Amino acid sequence: MAHFPVNHPARPLYRVFAGLVGLYILVFGVWGVFETWGQPLFDRGPNWALGLRTNLAFSLVSVVFGIVLMVGASRRSNLGHYMNLTAGAVFMVTSLAMMSVLQTTANFLNFSMSTVIVSMLFGLLLLATGLYDKVGTDEHAEEERRRREHPVARAGTR
Repeated sequence: MAHFPVNHPARPLYRVFAGLVGLYILVFGVWGVFETWGQPLFDRGPNWALGLRTNLAFSLVSVVFGIVLMVGASRRSNLGHYMNLTAGAVFMVTSLAMMSVLQTTANFLNFSMSTVIVSMLFGLLLLATGLYDKVGTDEHAEEERRRREHPVARAGTR
């Protein structure tokens, strides 16, 4: 079973990264809503916001996701840990799914290859922040450290 590091020293830095990703997504979503307002929800027109292609549906989802990520980054509990892991997985799955339908009419979020790449990068960054921002008591952190440094655990790596 994998063990997430508890109370990692760089946890505040990882929360900042997750917050910056959330801020970018929120700004992208708000800009995209202004750019695409009045158009059909799943329009496949040439609308761009912050270098990424978008439509009204994708912009509205981005506003919600940006707010959720910023709330998760601002909490000093394990809520942000679980939100980042979940959001990272959602970003990765969505980017792969949209890449598979990029040149078809099934591209309902109006993705371009640059949007796919940015979504994958954000997914990887959120997964990484989710791996290292778990919060726990000092006793729990010490138990995880002892478990990692146990002689039986080291014997398996030889």
